[in-house]
Amino acid sequence: MRFWDSSALVPLLVEEPLTDELLALYGQDDVVAWWGTEVECASALARLERSDQIGRPEVAEAFRRLQGLSVTWHLVEPVDRLKMHAKRLLRAHDLRAADSVQLAAAVLAAEDHPPNLEFVCRDERLLLAAEREGFPVL
Repeated sequence: MRFWDSSALVPLLVEEPLTDELLALYGQDDVVAWWGTEVECASALARLERSDQIGRPEVAEAFRRLQGLSVTWHLVEPVDRLKMHAKRLLRAHDLRAADSVQLAAAVLAAEDHPPNLEFVCRDERLLLAAEREGFPVL
């Protein structure tokens, strides 16, 4: 089981340089994600479409893939403990609000013991924070 940040899931939806490597990793075991990850992925796809980096047919296919993948994820729900951890992480690391929630969700999924759960992410700032929290990062 691994915790996947939305930055690592988007290449599974649209072709990017790391798509093949991440697809191979994705198929190895169960995926844990934050409750809002599907919305974050949708936001990334919409940004790619608005900036003309991908066309309408590719976006439609990416949204179909997102729907198919997301139903298999183990979700960390938005509970009070998540907010508590997210606020602590904001003070401890250089993170944006959504990134602190992602990392807080991983902390909860790891049952407050980060070395037990690998963290898959492509965002350098979030990776650094996860590493400092004790997660093995990929």
